Amino acid sequence: MRELPAAARGYVTMVIVCAGVLLTTAREVDWGVYAVLAALFLVCDAMSARLWVKSARVSMSYAATLAAVVLLGPDGAALVGLCALASPQRIPAVKRVFNAAQFTLCGWIAGVVFHWLQPSYGEMPFARLIWPFALVLVLFVVVNLLLVGGVLLLAEAATVRELLRDAGPLSAGCLGFGWFGLLIAGGWEALNVAAPVLVLLPLFTATWAMAQVSEQKAAQEATLAVLCQAVETKDLYTRGHSERVSRGSVMIAEELGITGARLEAIRFAGMLHDVGKLGVSTRVLQKDGKPTDLEFAEIQLHPMRGLEIVGQIGFLEEALGGILHHHEKLDGRGYPLGLVGSEIPEFARIIGVADTFDAITSTRSYRRARTVEEGAAELRRCSGTEFDPRMVDAFLRALAAKGWQPPADPPPVPLAAPVPADVLRDHDDPDPHDP
Repeated sequence: MRELPAAARGYVTMVIVCAGVLLTTAREVDWGVYAVLAALFLVCDAMSARLWVKSARVSMSYAATLAAVVLLGPDGAALVGLCALASPQRIPAVKRVFNAAQFTLCGWIAGVVFHWLQPSYGEMPFARLIWPFALVLVLFVVVNLLLVGGVLLLAEAATVRELLRDAGPLSAGCLGFGWFGLLIAGGWEALNVAAPVLVLLPLFTATWAMAQVSEQKAAQEATLAVLCQAVETKDLYTRGHSERVSRGSVMIAEELGITGARLEAIRFAGMLHDVGKLGVSTRVLQKDGKPTDLEFAEIQLHPMRGLEIVGQIGFLEEALGGILHHHEKLDGRGYPLGLVGSEIPEFARIIGVADTFDAITSTRSYRRARTVEEGAAELRRCSGTEFDPRMVDAFLRALAAKGWQPPADPPPVPLAAPVPADVLRDHDDPDPHDP
């Protein structure tokens, strides 16, 4: 608790106190039903599913809490939420207490609203419960995300933009599992204790399916990382370059309001933009002197070779256009196709800015790295000719807000100064003397 900022400590304390007040006013509940739902809560909590959002998991205990909303009312739902104190997951004590408190509040609020909409559940046909339950489920998830998001913001563990970005996938997982609560409640009168037991099978299946999605995403990330590592092993002057271009591309995309699957695609495109260098001779990539026309033509083929290497990877989709065209210039002087203006795909225009900025602020065989300020000045100079002004402006805004960490270690090659005019320039440098 001491590690949290003062605002976050106050927020956590307030949530815990509010939950405690509600629990002290709880009236008598059906303890037999409560015992079954409490046991189901803990079993479901042990089966929490990993989501494709980084470091995020969703607990299927939502199902038990929402079943309690229908069967036990607000007081019973609050008490079931309190079971999070006994969660089998290994988490810090403060987080455990906060989780129990926010589950308690969510259950109580959902219970109040549901029993206001359907005050006599036992006399209602199951079909008439669906829409009230749907509304209450959405309310439950929204309150939960707001309570958790509040502490993350105050603890400076996430930004508003990051929370909004992840809200969709998290909400989908929570809403999906929440519907099992209605199945438990609907089958309770006919099956009694057997109702939650029968629901466990589809819950296990859902957990397994979500785990497969998570593992697939991890495998995709590992594949891309291996490709990036292969490129950086071959080209000594691009160590960490792919990761930085990916980060810079995401910074621009976020400023432009790109979210969800498209934001993931631009991240992938930034990681793999130079994968085509695997098809370029190492001798050419590491040459210190001016390349011959044939050698430079080989370098210019790397975007097309990149498309050949990763073109059949289905999940890349829009990223492929970014990989193929990231060296196109707004005025048509780029390669491989000499596209002009809006002919250049949006992803390529984004990556071109991030790629060039990282090249400017990184050490090369022919020069020391230039400063972040000098890199920003170069982007401004070339805005409207080489680069889309909209992308440059977005990157500069993100740069001012988030900063930039250039590579710390230059390659172990002696650098000459001044640089002779005929020495090879990096193809990402916006220099009018480039070959």
